Amino acid sequence: MKRSERLVAMTNYLLDHPQVLVPLPYFTKEFDAAKSSISEDLDIVNDMFQKQGIGFLETVQGAAGGIKYIPKYSDKNSKAFIDHICNRIEDPDRLLPGGYLYMSDLLGDPETIRNIGKIFATAFAQKGVEYIVTVATKGIPLAYATAQIMNVPVIIVRRDPKVTEGSTVSINYVSGSSKKIQTMVLAKRSLPEGSNVCIIDDFMKAGGTINGMKSLLAEFNANVSGIGVLAEAEDEDEDRVVDDYISLIQIKDVDIKNRKIEVLKGNYFQN
Repeated sequence: MKRSERLVAMTNYLLDHPQVLVPLPYFTKEFDAAKSSISEDLDIVNDMFQKQGIGFLETVQGAAGGIKYIPKYSDKNSKAFIDHICNRIEDPDRLLPGGYLYMSDLLGDPETIRNIGKIFATAFAQKGVEYIVTVATKGIPLAYATAQIMNVPVIIVRRDPKVTEGSTVSINYVSGSSKKIQTMVLAKRSLPEGSNVCIIDDFMKAGGTINGMKSLLAEFNANVSGIGVLAEAEDEDEDRVVDDYISLIQIKDVDIKNRKIEVLKGNYFQN
């Protein structure tokens, strides 16, 4: 195999297996190449990953060592992407009756979702996250995108129990926006006791839903090591019940009369 071919194959493998420790002998056997050649190839891949702002290769020494691809989206890439999202959301055509914003096109666009996942995965890379938790339904694409980069499972909290999930744990919580009592459930066998989790959601106003998820996860003695939301809404009339979180964008103001939406960067770069 030519070096150029080997570099493409190695790069593809590492991108498909983030956070996985790959023993060096795997590459020497797979590509029938000397250890010294593989080491040189990995140096080239590592250099390009860093120049592209998509991560780096971590070397683990010892008999059980190897190479691990650590995804890390650069600040430059993150800022450019968040600016792009802010501009898209400020389009007045997104205004819906009642002051709501149409967001389904963003949450259904694979490239947009992948980039959001990269940013969240970078933010929580050092948290030792074992599971990504979200609530049905709009947060699911974001959760899976983040989980794919972090190479961890996704757990979905639901509003109603499903027969196919067996026995469940349920809690009642107060919705931050409507102030109504609502219910959320999680299958008992879905989350091991004492797991380290990260909550990902699409939108947060007062934080009632996320606070409800935290209460539900407490029933599993889970440690919530991070909370990430795509968008947060600024509302002076709301008392936010969640304060330790990362947001990518902030909906500053929605002026229905003048059809104007003001969107700012979230607190991602403040953390």
